[in-house]
Amino acid sequence: MRISTAQYFETSAAKYQNNFSSIVKTQEQITSGVRIQSAGDDPVGAAKLLMLQQQKDLLGQYSTNMGSIKNSLTNQESVLESINTALQRGRELALQAGNGGYSDADRKSIASEIGEIEQQVLGLLNSKDSSGNYMFSGSKTSIPPYVRNNDGTYTYQGDDTQLSLQVSDTLSMASNDTGKSILESATNSGRTQAVLDPSKPNDGTVSVSAGLVQSNATYIKKFSAGEPYELKFVDSTHYTIADKDGNDVTSEVSGNGTFDSSKEGGSTISLRGVEFDISLRLKAPVDPATTLPMTPDEEVKDHIFSLGTKPDSFNASRTPSNGSTAQITGSGVANQADYVNGFPNSGVVIKFTDASNYQVYAQPMSADSKAIGGGVLAGGSITVAGVKLDFTGAPQADDQFVVGASSHQTQSALDTLSQLRQALETPADGNDLAQIKLKDSVNAAISNLSNASEQVDNVRGAIGARLNAIEIQSAENVSMGLANTSTQAAIGDTDVATASIDLAFQQSLLQASQLSFVKIAQLSLFNKL
Repeated sequence: MRISTAQYFETSAAKYQNNFSSIVKTQEQITSGVRIQSAGDDPVGAAKLLMLQQQKDLLGQYSTNMGSIKNSLTNQESVLESINTALQRGRELALQAGNGGYSDADRKSIASEIGEIEQQVLGLLNSKDSSGNYMFSGSKTSIPPYVRNNDGTYTYQGDDTQLSLQVSDTLSMASNDTGKSILESATNSGRTQAVLDPSKPNDGTVSVSAGLVQSNATYIKKFSAGEPYELKFVDSTHYTIADKDGNDVTSEVSGNGTFDSSKEGGSTISLRGVEFDISLRLKAPVDPATTLPMTPDEEVKDHIFSLGTKPDSFNASRTPSNGSTAQITGSGVANQADYVNGFPNSGVVIKFTDASNYQVYAQPMSADSKAIGGGVLAGGSITVAGVKLDFTGAPQADDQFVVGASSHQTQSALDTLSQLRQALETPADGNDLAQIKLKDSVNAAISNLSNASEQVDNVRGAIGARLNAIEIQSAENVSMGLANTSTQAAIGDTDVATASIDLAFQQSLLQASQLSFVKIAQLSLFNKL
């Protein structure tokens, strides 16, 4: 086989160039510390590095998310601590207001401070984060969670959706808590009532407190099943209790139907998780039959009270942009079956299309909402899903009214503070019935504020648990990040010792090729002549 001089020179130059390129590449690997500088250097290794880099980017995002969650939860915990401090102060004032020696002026002074606490708690619940979003509105971060209605009650405008962020491949964590979980879930201890049979004058001679739920589980399981109960006084020291079916349940009560109103705690009725207190204000009126003063037994005998849960109540408010001055002034259940089956849990919006015709929408109403009912205003009243609503004034087209229902099973601390403030502002000196109502309001407020504080503490505990979980997950992510970095280094970084040996070998090859090329290039037939 004949090899031409030109072919030899081309082949030698190409090999020289390849050897030189290998040296340059190895030097770059040693200098940069990166072994795989392109996918062609190691296709399998490059694919693994791409996957590892994606994992590293995700871990970085998870770290950012955890930082956001941690900041959000820390801010919320601080706000909740302030709310709890305010509620504890409110409970102290409620206990103070229960002092029987206080006058209307004393209670009015306490009511003023209660009002300040009410405003403070409202402001705290409507707190915003550093981004200007409301903390406790759920997913409705642009809407203040609580608003005060015209009747002094409060409505929660947010939803029950927690915002979550991913903190690992398999775990997401809530970054907020809703106003509903913080306050709306607090048990209402004052959801029962004692109603005197109208056959006896309601002059305060014999009174029974509205009752306080002491055991929510027992109330739900037993009390609710037998209500309403009939409490009938036999004389000034004895009574009987029958359930809705007429069954005598007196034996279930401590004391078996015996009480002593002159002793502390001697007139308490503990009935299936609910406590009622009996009070006697005997007046010794003249008996028309004998023209003699009645004995205590005669005065108390045959007073009958119905014990049970308060009926659902409704809070109504008009939209400020309404063109008319019409107001909803009365509400109540007109048809129990229609109410139970048809009234939305979230409440309704009533929108008038003219002065008398209206349509009903479920809350919250949007531009895409469809009417669930409608009718005509007649005699100043309308009936919506079994609920009768009374109006004053004439509505106009596009007037809107929002109506919400309360089953009294739970009660927010804002409503508790509002009710306590209003009760303390109402004069009660020298009025037995007003004193009875005041005592019920104060006792309910004391218990409900305790329940609200407990609920806030539960949420704070959940926040603490999530903060601890973030710390644990953060440590896990750091560990995964270190393993990721180590694996990337093992695959993509240069092994300097090996590369140095390769470089020395490549340099030797280059030098050898240079020397052989020089010697071979000098060979010629003319040297043999």
